[in-house]
Amino acid sequence: MNDQVVQIAKRIKELREVLEMGVEDVAMQLGVCIEDYQRYEEGKDDIPVGVLYGAAALFQVDPTLLLTGKPPKMRTYALVKKGAGLDVERYPGYRFSSLATNYVGREMEPMIVNIDPIDEAPEYFCHSGQEFNYVLKGTVKVLLGDHELILEEGDSLYFDPRMSHVQLAMGGPATFLVVINEQATAYGNPTILDPRQDREHTFKD
Repeated sequence: MNDQVVQIAKRIKELREVLEMGVEDVAMQLGVCIEDYQRYEEGKDDIPVGVLYGAAALFQVDPTLLLTGKPPKMRTYALVKKGAGLDVERYPGYRFSSLATNYVGREMEPMIVNIDPIDEAPEYFCHSGQEFNYVLKGTVKVLLGDHELILEEGDSLYFDPRMSHVQLAMGGPATFLVVINEQATAYGNPTILDPRQDREHTFKD
């Protein structure tokens, strides 16, 4: 597993321990099995987006704190120049650039995702909120529940990401914009997360 994912896993574990929350309790509230959650915390498996944002909501911290170890600072606007987003490689063939990590109290998570075709069976994900996809380059196949949707350049899709889903590159690499409104629902529940009270935390070296 790459170092970025390992560092994120360490931050999740540290916050859970600081808040004196048990592994079983956190796994249950995130809707994942204990064994999977332990592998996420240990940095042995890639951390799904839903688990990352679900953990941030559960721990009452900004997702940026988990991604970077530092809280966001901008309150009126956050300008990101071309190529200057926060780049994260979740696993080989899946990279994203987060475009709003420095904005305090944001209710949307915009990111540019780059994916390569894969040969193995895809891993499905589900997470809270609402999600918007817009294809910038290439062709993306979205498996959403029982639906198979083909998106080409200029096509878009708005959906409930609590349904199991995965995006796949078809015929070559693909690039698409993703916007997740993580505040639309609390993780797995129709509860509005408003107002959000983000904790502050300084991680150990």
